[in-house]
Amino acid sequence: MSKAEEKQTEDEGPGVLSSSCSTPENTILEVPSTTPDTGGVSGMWLSGREGGGLPWEEISRVLHTDPNLGISSREVLNRRQLVGYNEFSEAVDDPLWKKYLGQFKEPLILLLLASSFVSLCMGQFDDAVVITLAIVIVASVAFIQELRTDKALEELKKQVPATCTCLRDGNIREYQARELVPGDIVHLNIGDRVPADLRLFEALDLSIDESSFTGETEPAPKICSVITTSNYSTSGSMGNLAYMGTFVRTGRGKGIVISTGEKSQFGELFRMMQEEEAPRTPLQKNMDELAKKLSVFSFGFIGIVFILGLYQGIPIHKIFNIAVSLAVAAIPEGLPIVVTMTLCLGIRRMAQRSALVKGLHTVETLGCVTTVCSDKTGTLTKNEMTVTSIATSEGDECRMTGVGYSTDGEVVFEGGYSELANEAVTKLLETGAVCNNAQIIGGQLLGQPTEGAILAAAIKHGVYNARDKYQRLEEIPFKSETKTMSVKVKNKKTGEVEWIVKGAIEAVLRSCTHYHQNMALLPLSQEKQHKILTASLERGRQGLRVIGIARGSSLLELSYMGMLGIMDPPREGARSSVTTLQSTGVRVKMVTGDAQETACAIAQAVGLHVRPGTVFSGEQLDNMDDRVLTGLVSDATVFYRVSPRHKLRIVKALQECGEIVGMTGDGVNDVVALKRANIGISMGKMGSAVSKEAADMILNDDNFTTILSAIEEGKCIFHNISNFVQFQVSTSLVALSLIALSTLFGLPSPLNPMQILLINVIMDGPPALTLGMEPIDDDVKVQPPRDTTKDLITKKLIKNCVISASVIICGTLWVFRSEMSDGVVTARDTTMTFACFVMYDMFNAMSCRSESKSVLEIGITSNWYLFVALTATIVCLLGVVYLPFLQWVFQTEGIHISDWIHLLCLTSTVLLVSEFRKFLDRRHEYSAAVFSSKRFWSSKKSSKSSSWVDEV
Repeated sequence: MSKAEEKQTEDEGPGVLSSSCSTPENTILEVPSTTPDTGGVSGMWLSGREGGGLPWEEISRVLHTDPNLGISSREVLNRRQLVGYNEFSEAVDDPLWKKYLGQFKEPLILLLLASSFVSLCMGQFDDAVVITLAIVIVASVAFIQELRTDKALEELKKQVPATCTCLRDGNIREYQARELVPGDIVHLNIGDRVPADLRLFEALDLSIDESSFTGETEPAPKICSVITTSNYSTSGSMGNLAYMGTFVRTGRGKGIVISTGEKSQFGELFRMMQEEEAPRTPLQKNMDELAKKLSVFSFGFIGIVFILGLYQGIPIHKIFNIAVSLAVAAIPEGLPIVVTMTLCLGIRRMAQRSALVKGLHTVETLGCVTTVCSDKTGTLTKNEMTVTSIATSEGDECRMTGVGYSTDGEVVFEGGYSELANEAVTKLLETGAVCNNAQIIGGQLLGQPTEGAILAAAIKHGVYNARDKYQRLEEIPFKSETKTMSVKVKNKKTGEVEWIVKGAIEAVLRSCTHYHQNMALLPLSQEKQHKILTASLERGRQGLRVIGIARGSSLLELSYMGMLGIMDPPREGARSSVTTLQSTGVRVKMVTGDAQETACAIAQAVGLHVRPGTVFSGEQLDNMDDRVLTGLVSDATVFYRVSPRHKLRIVKALQECGEIVGMTGDGVNDVVALKRANIGISMGKMGSAVSKEAADMILNDDNFTTILSAIEEGKCIFHNISNFVQFQVSTSLVALSLIALSTLFGLPSPLNPMQILLINVIMDGPPALTLGMEPIDDDVKVQPPRDTTKDLITKKLIKNCVISASVIICGTLWVFRSEMSDGVVTARDTTMTFACFVMYDMFNAMSCRSESKSVLEIGITSNWYLFVALTATIVCLLGVVYLPFLQWVFQTEGIHISDWIHLLCLTSTVLLVSEFRKFLDRRHEYSAAVFSSKRFWSSKKSSKSSSWVDEV
């Protein structure tokens, strides 16, 4: 085989070789300048480039093996001592207790631990217990989540099959795949999983499914002649090598083991996975920043109180006790619990929407995603070849609905239905089903994807068991030289014998002398051939694989019947999902191992903007340094013919640009990029076990649209956490201010310690927790991804907190002062103050449900959990006020109904003020939008005016 023929074989579609291969004497070899030696361990392995660039006889000599006998069992033991077993090794995992203690390294947890320790030293055992309990809950939940997700490397090991057929000591036996060593001779048959990287020396009709490894939809036809380095595929595959973990689709072959374990192509992915660390999520960074600010605030508050106390002449030890107590109280011990529970609730809600999220903080990160890098095969498409276009020789143009190998779908006639057109399509699909070796059983394909697509199209059109009408007399399999498959059949009913041919359109037309027109045979003129080839070329530009079909009494006198356009089409809903994502400010990029034409066709079909300067190949990426790639990656839309290392570079370049990257994928070739991305997203049905374990989120329905739902949920979660923080901060400001003001100005404390404890643990707890359970707000859905550079506590949040806290402080102090008119603090005084504070908190919780929307607009009972929590709080408050035992514990007494009405009217003011503030904010935003719009149109008019003047 010449170099040109080798190149042609590599570029061919699903063609396979039909005879045993050996290296021809006339082949001009491009041998590496240095031949590997066998001295030491390094000489026992050959890389893919080395193995593919050498004749298999040279590989046999280098590795001291005999293709007819294999190596001896004693030699196997010697080599295994040098190279080890054919498996992946992992670093020793930390024990469970060490992993659990690792949960306490978070800055906010450390701050709470310090707060608990200080409370314990000062004798405030109740605070210490509450804070410690909160820490244990948060650490335990995070620990359980980590145990469930740390399996990616273990799943990658499973890609090595348990057993394989191997030749040793001249005998063919089944051996454990982990026992293979370089130089072993492995025999491959249909259905086998390749156990190690092999240099093939025999390939009979052999094709291997490498879709999970390279992203290619079609099985790769295998040869055993030398592949020059200039023909080396950027997707990582070579035509004369079989890679560990790939799947034999058709034929059989033999190969020499050249790489095992971590030296294989899968091993390279394994090492890359071990080297990559998943980045901290935006919420984790926000929490780290919050912990720092709370630390600064606590120390600052201690200093201010200490200075004021010295100024008033209060004893130093008393000042210190007051300052430290207030600083500890300022740390929101409920924050980690609420954040954890909110994230857990988000995980549960996503599971109900077919998205399985494995990490707690992952769920919120979805709302921050600014770029989604999507794999094509199996993600935007279904990874099932489908006939989408039909053109008969009669001139009928049709499209086929439905996706994949199911029977759902039908033929849609573009020019309108007619009996003649329907008969022509039926005859065309029947002919394609007869010249076919595929089978579809229960929706599963057995055979070549292209043939499966033709068979599925025939079934959709009602053509069943077409092959039963004919007796197959002879078959000429598909060959790369002829680009056709031919079968000789006999009609069982009429006895007529004819040839049926399918293959590349230009190859089929070379054997055609006639074509069908109005059910009659007409001579095939040059003009007609030109029209057919033009139509085929147009379909090729659309990313379709065009198959021509013909039949006749002789292989030299065929009648052209029509052509079929086949592709792996986009999933239903993929286009609308991509469009919606882009409308919310999320960029979508396709990253695939497929060819340029197919990648661009699918990209345009799903709504991506493909134009010059936005499409790049893996080869182009190899010629770019990281700085150039970082400058181009933001505007790029499609990356084709890429390998795992290219995907990793793309993700890193986007992250260098400040993007929060979501990476989707379903194959083994995606796992490194999935792990490196901020959010790794795998397919649940079609995805490999490795990709599922490496990903942060799994789409159980394999629907790209589910990503939309997940991003909406992520936005809602952060929105709810912000609402809780606003409520918690405003409540903490009130509590601190009340105690600090009363202490520093010599006033009696408005609340006793037990009442303060009850407010912190029970009254604030349930309402605060249910703020994290707000349903998704429609306005939040359409918001752009949140800016992760902004802190959790923003200026606007602080302003809102100060407004609410000021109302509560003034109202509570007014009640306390008016009740304590005689200067003596009684049970009634503290009861009224306590009830006032609790009711203020309830109305404040209602106002914190949304930053901008009115309570009436949201719906009072739309958050059922909050409604129940507030009801429980009222019951608890009534119990504290009226039950004798609780009156004794909390030093309260019963109050009159008129007092409740008075408190109700007073405490509702915080909600009214909040509603008025939201109204002003909305008016301000509306005015700003109108002003911005007027400036825009004014600038447009002035621009037109100036251009008109310039023209004049």
